[in-house]
Amino acid sequence: MAPRATWKGYLKLGELVCGVALHTAVSASERVSLSMVNRKTGHRLLRRFIDPETGEEVEREAQVKGYEVGSDDYVVLEPDEVAAAVPEGDKTLHVDAFIACREVDDLYFDRSYFLRPVDEVSQPTFAVIREGMRRGKVAAVASAVLFRRPRSLLIRAYDEGIVATTLNYDYEVRSAAEAFEDVPSMTIKGEMLDLARHIIETKSGTFQPETFDDAYDNALAELVRAKIEGRKIKPPKEPARAKVVDLMDVLRRSAGQGAPASKDGGKARPRTGSRAGSKGRRKAAPARKAG
Repeated sequence: MAPRATWKGYLKLGELVCGVALHTAVSASERVSLSMVNRKTGHRLLRRFIDPETGEEVEREAQVKGYEVGSDDYVVLEPDEVAAAVPEGDKTLHVDAFIACREVDDLYFDRSYFLRPVDEVSQPTFAVIREGMRRGKVAAVASAVLFRRPRSLLIRAYDEGIVATTLNYDYEVRSAAEAFEDVPSMTIKGEMLDLARHIIETKSGTFQPETFDDAYDNALAELVRAKIEGRKIKPPKEPARAKVVDLMDVLRRSAGQGAPASKDGGKARPRTGSRAGSKGRRKAAPARKAG
């Protein structure tokens, strides 16, 4: 049985309409969760809002959101004002356009959801939309109001269902040109390019997310188990730090290990002109004490 839906509505493509539900595709609920507690009493701490000027706790009914326009100067936004300003949703995912899958830039991906039909009546229409995208090798750009906020989504066929991924807005994605502006463009060929090919070939594999290891979460789980069982654990060894080495030294060592040789030399030359602008396996979480 599918988990509880986080949103229910309709998927609309022209005259095709079917009832659908969104289910969270990625969850952090299985991670080890820590709470803030009083070291002296062992009691869990409560979070309270304190007025820094008066030092007094602010009751919930007195709390309101505001936008800072100057130092300690805020424009207060009442809940009903915010609700009136936000567009109301019609519980519909409107397909705006189809784009080739190869055009999708995953830098804009935000959060993914499984999209599935809500009932038997919706299944045939849902299947037509899904298979149409799969066979056409396209994804759909859609829009909807999700959780009181207008969102753009990318919809793709996935197994027997569809994955809907909310997209970051363009203003949220930082400029790649600025990030790489001081990285020189270089033409790589000859032995250096052969070396890269050789390393890639010896390290080639397949995408297997179940083998990814969450070392931080596993370490926390082991620490909690050790504390419960009253035993000490040895701190992990500090990993060896990587060292920057001379590329030509790597090239010479690799050549002795069977890397393909090149005939046209191996120097990297700067190019003239301007720059071009699932769920993995993990150890069982520590048992919780009853009570």
